[in-house]
Amino acid sequence: MGCEVVTKKRQGIINPISDCQPAGGQFAAIGMKDCIPLVHGGQGCVMFVRLLFAQHFKENFDIASSSLHEDSAVFGGKQRIHDGVMTLARRYPNLRILPIITTCSSEVIGDDIEGNINICNKMLKEEFPDRQIYLVPVHTPSFRSSQVGGYAECLKSVVKTIAKEKVAPTGKLNVFPGWINPGDQAELQHYFYAMGVDATFLFDIADFDSPIMPDKSIHTHGRTTVEDIQNSSGAVGSLALARYESFAAADHLAQTFEVPAHKLDTPYGIANTDIMLRKISEITGKPIPESLVRERGKAIDALQDLTHMFFADKRIAIFGHPDLVFGLAEFCVELEMKPALLLIGDDSTRYKRDPRLLAIKEKADWDMEVVCNADFWELEKRLKQPDYKIDMILGHSKGRYVAIDANVPMVRVGFPSFDRAGLYRHPIIGYRGAVELAESMANTLFSHMEYTKDREWILNVW
Repeated sequence: MGCEVVTKKRQGIINPISDCQPAGGQFAAIGMKDCIPLVHGGQGCVMFVRLLFAQHFKENFDIASSSLHEDSAVFGGKQRIHDGVMTLARRYPNLRILPIITTCSSEVIGDDIEGNINICNKMLKEEFPDRQIYLVPVHTPSFRSSQVGGYAECLKSVVKTIAKEKVAPTGKLNVFPGWINPGDQAELQHYFYAMGVDATFLFDIADFDSPIMPDKSIHTHGRTTVEDIQNSSGAVGSLALARYESFAAADHLAQTFEVPAHKLDTPYGIANTDIMLRKISEITGKPIPESLVRERGKAIDALQDLTHMFFADKRIAIFGHPDLVFGLAEFCVELEMKPALLLIGDDSTRYKRDPRLLAIKEKADWDMEVVCNADFWELEKRLKQPDYKIDMILGHSKGRYVAIDANVPMVRVGFPSFDRAGLYRHPIIGYRGAVELAESMANTLFSHMEYTKDREWILNVW
């Protein structure tokens, strides 16, 4: 019994688990108001990412492309940057933030992004002397890291570019939630409202679950403003809730403006949510209200109803980005399940030292395998082994064919999830998220038992 951490031995990728760095940069960028990212690369680097966003959120987002072609690969793409920036500035009078997100092609040819930004700033000042448009360099070569690294790079670069000086104390708390869904965002905002804490989310994606208003307008955009980012330097502290996506930005504010950085794990499950609420109370001096204590109690009761009878000793495979995978593994341990296979889609050496993984290793009395730089072939290969028993898979929709072929029930979590309705608006973090996710897992097991005509489940639920 024990935990083995390995790295995929093959050089090639067969059906990737994670998306590329530019995808992560684009997801972070659309979390800001009056922002249109310019992706410096081929049109496909935007088209396919926008397709993923549309599949997941069922909404459209404004993302531009510099549309590099063969001539730019030979002579450089600086003119494409200049044309893209000026076209967006002319076409969108409310534009205030313009991240320039690189791709593998623009990084390989060595385009000087910072130098071209200086040129573009002069051009903007000449043509629009009364406007301030923040051009943000975001280096995201897709031949290394993954969507996680791209998100982290964009977040840190935006903070460095826009929060240039220390502002007066705001009394607010910066919150860096990382890669979450609008349902998770609403759950976090619920906690801060219940505790009477004024928080600024970087980035606020609540309106990705966009309302259609009486005037027939549709509001699908990020809600974090330029002023929110500027004022982050005067906050009472930064609460970073995603180790691989937000810690770097919190560290920058701490080192540059002495904003205390409070770095926690994403609040999946009961224990991590407890830690987050206690930390918020510690930072702000606000007590945890009785209403949240009751929510916690109801969640524990709901999980208890399911754990011993249906979940205990079930072997789980989890894939996705690392904060999600490790957080869900902790949650499964809370449910007396056995996370037997964890698959992470990039090759960072930090994952082997993740405190959450080390804590699970100490508790594990079952065989457990962690595969870094994994793809879906690693999952399929193991599921084909007759002795490699997996009772359930947790992961995003791209793993559905492996689950179908192996006849293993699968619960959709993570990005992108597009073959189940409305998952983006349902939380999986916090107390209510724990209940919703656990009940979804139980119902998936029940449905699978019906589908396979396993009549034993009737006795269990009766």
